[in-house]
Amino acid sequence: MNWKEWTRIENPIRSVGMKLFLLIFCSILAVVLCLGWFSYSRSSSIIKQKVADASEQTAQQTAGKINLLLDGYERQSMQLFTDNNFNTALNTMRVAGNENLIAGLAAQLNERLNAMAMADRSIESITMVPDNPSRPFITTGSSIQKDKFVKATFLKSISEGIGKPVWIPTMTKGIDEARSQPTFALGRFLNQGEPYYLIVEIRAAALEEQMKSVNFGEGSSTFIVSPDKKIVYSQQPAKLGTSYEYEMPDKDKSSTVTIDGTDHLSTAGMIDKNQWQLVGNIPVSSLVKDAKAISTLTWIMTVVAALIAGAIGLVVVLSVGRPLGQLRTLMNEGEKGNLTVRSTIRKKDEIGQVSDSFNRMMEEITGLVRQTNLSAQEVLATAEALTESSHKTAGAAKEIAVATEEIATGATNLATESERGTDLTVRIGTQVQSVIDSNNEMGQSANEVEQASRKGSDYMGTLIHKTGQTEEMTRSMVEKVDKLKESTRSIRKILDVLGNMTKQTNILSLNATIEAARAGAAGKGFMVVADEIRKLADQSRQSIGVVGEIVENIQREIDETVAVLSKAYPIFREQIESVREANHIFLTVQNNMTGFVSRLQSATDSVKQLESAQSTLSLAMTNVSAVAQQSSATSEEVASLSNEQLNISDGLVQLSNRLEAVSGQLRESLSRFTVS
Repeated sequence: MNWKEWTRIENPIRSVGMKLFLLIFCSILAVVLCLGWFSYSRSSSIIKQKVADASEQTAQQTAGKINLLLDGYERQSMQLFTDNNFNTALNTMRVAGNENLIAGLAAQLNERLNAMAMADRSIESITMVPDNPSRPFITTGSSIQKDKFVKATFLKSISEGIGKPVWIPTMTKGIDEARSQPTFALGRFLNQGEPYYLIVEIRAAALEEQMKSVNFGEGSSTFIVSPDKKIVYSQQPAKLGTSYEYEMPDKDKSSTVTIDGTDHLSTAGMIDKNQWQLVGNIPVSSLVKDAKAISTLTWIMTVVAALIAGAIGLVVVLSVGRPLGQLRTLMNEGEKGNLTVRSTIRKKDEIGQVSDSFNRMMEEITGLVRQTNLSAQEVLATAEALTESSHKTAGAAKEIAVATEEIATGATNLATESERGTDLTVRIGTQVQSVIDSNNEMGQSANEVEQASRKGSDYMGTLIHKTGQTEEMTRSMVEKVDKLKESTRSIRKILDVLGNMTKQTNILSLNATIEAARAGAAGKGFMVVADEIRKLADQSRQSIGVVGEIVENIQREIDETVAVLSKAYPIFREQIESVREANHIFLTVQNNMTGFVSRLQSATDSVKQLESAQSTLSLAMTNVSAVAQQSSATSEEVASLSNEQLNISDGLVQLSNRLEAVSGQLRESLSRFTVS
């Protein structure tokens, strides 16, 4: 695919444009949803608070009305305590023993109760249950079942009240379960005269009459609940007399309770007369139904905001994501080694600046790669020249080794001849002693000495000639070693140039890494290219360092070789002088032997002179032997140094080959980059 074309991202969620799109989209939606939710929640809480305040007032006002109603019934029951005729009848009944009198008093009390019941239509019946079973059971109801009243459990509570009113919660069929409508009752204990339980049974319709005008809201339910959680009043008749199954609200304060799985706002008003509570439950859903319009508007605005956010996100994707994708594609091409890619994005924003920086960076890298290619070619040429010089040095070292071996051989021969000269001197001493005894034998010995002197002179001439050759070879070897030293200095200069190039490459790689880091995620591709260049520069630096160390070793060993040769050269000079002196001695011996033969007649003087010459010759031969041995040892040392130099030359050849291989690797590494 052409690098100028738009490439599709494999994982869209990782795209910068997609991330910006999601960020803008989610931010706008979050703001709209939060604002809508806050408005809906705030309006709902305000409505709940207003309804709660109104419900609390309604509950308290209704509880006050019912409290007045119950207070009326208590006042009516209190009238019996203040009725003189009623109290007199009870006192008389307590002391009366005549049944007819008791029956008459009971009829009088019943008449008073009927008058009270007739005055209020809401009273179902008024009953007086005697504490003493032998006393008459008095009631205004015609169908009252006496046994039910006598066995009622609430009589104990009335007795414990000691005259105070005791209210009995609603019973669906009355106290004796024989009524056609629910009733509730008021009880007092009468202890003035004959003890009786006064029970005023009141129709539940009296409470319904008071609760008709009570409405807490749509779908609300109203209850009157006794302290033991018995339902005294309910809009559902089936629940009268049953237990209140729900949570009771706080006194004079609204709270939220759950009724049949639905949240309700529950409000209570206290009826002070009997501690009954008037409870109103309002469904929360009916309270906040008017706030649903805000919720609907919120969803509509959310859809609109989503469309707007999508449009903005699309613009961001096209203006930011697409250029970044193009830059990513260009960097991928650059990572593959194609340095000819350039960005065509022309903008004045940050993306345009990144595009311009990318183009400038690619130009710098292209120039760097070209320069590196040239440097690699120069290094390769230098390696080839170094290889050729190494081969020449190796050849010269081999020649020096051969010459050194010849010098060692000559020194060995010289030592052998010196030993023979020493033996000959000993033999001359023997002949001198023989000459004292016999002139004839002296003459023969003189001839032998003359011949030996001539032969020694010939050997000395040969030794002088070979020693001169050795001196010339040593001087040539010193000059070649100096040239080799200059070659290593040239190699060192080349390595310094290469080191500076690797340092510059590291600096350029560091600058490229910094530019890539500034570009952020868009510069990751080029950061890989910069890292590869840095690694290549490090590898070149390490190779140059290895070559530099080897060259330094070669230069140090060459310096040592020069020092050794410098020490050996004066020895060769001394050796030449000693050989020349020995040759001069042989010539003197030969001349003396010739004179000795001619002046054989003067035997005594000649023998003395011959003895003196023999002593001098013996000392000279001893010196020649020592010099010959020293020359042999020095020659062997020079041969060893020559072999070592030969090994160094071989190492230099290997180093040159290695430098050539490194240069080839550098050229191969740079060949993956396309610069034109």
